[in-house]
Amino acid sequence: MARPRLGVFKLASCDGCQLTLLDCEDELLAVAGAVDIANFPEASRRIEPGPYDVALVEGSVTTPHDAERIQQIRAESRLLITIGACATAGGIQALRNLADVDTYVAQVYATPAYISTLATSTAIADHVKVDFELRGCPIDKGQLLELLTALLFGRQPTLPNHSVCLDCKLAGNVCVVVAHGTPCLGPVTHAGCGALCPGYTRGCFGCYGPSRGSNPTAQSDLLARQVPDESTIRRLWQGFTTADPVFAEQASRFTGGDGE
Repeated sequence: MARPRLGVFKLASCDGCQLTLLDCEDELLAVAGAVDIANFPEASRRIEPGPYDVALVEGSVTTPHDAERIQQIRAESRLLITIGACATAGGIQALRNLADVDTYVAQVYATPAYISTLATSTAIADHVKVDFELRGCPIDKGQLLELLTALLFGRQPTLPNHSVCLDCKLAGNVCVVVAHGTPCLGPVTHAGCGALCPGYTRGCFGCYGPSRGSNPTAQSDLLARQVPDESTIRRLWQGFTTADPVFAEQASRFTGGDGE
């Protein structure tokens, strides 16, 4: 039987999520043996046209070229999977959505006329149908392998739906909110990082976006009692997943932080 054809693509991003796939090392050899990697410029000079059975897409739609490419990728792919915070929620570059991009371009580039960019940076799902999402900055290696394995065997992937707080408990971490009064988005953030930041006595920055069934409004109320400066709270919500509507709604409750 013909092996499923895999394409890995990059839009506006740092390449970190593609590197997670390369970091699978021994497991990657098994994946490479089970699929036909037809398009993965980060790893190989071999680039074959579609159609693809599965497309992994990293990055946000930030330029007119990105907007055209994602339409083409969608048309050529049976399943389209977005990987990482940029692809699922606009990423750090979505902070441009809160400011005047033309002003930024004029300040940074000597010849702004040569720069072709959109006024906003948006998630891929805002432009085309997405079949699966893998969140994070970067994505988790274990979740990626689980998803690819599930697709190969024709079953539903088993991915976590709980918040970072549960991972903190499982790891035996002392709660940074209770013990130190540290602002933390762990109660409302999707698991996947292994509670990395709280494990180093830092609050969760929300890299994986909102967890299902969480209560972000209550989290904002808690942050308002912890942090007197509203601009600090707003910036916390406007981090890696700025364009996520759940986090964006909470950010809008607080003044300050836009374009700063």
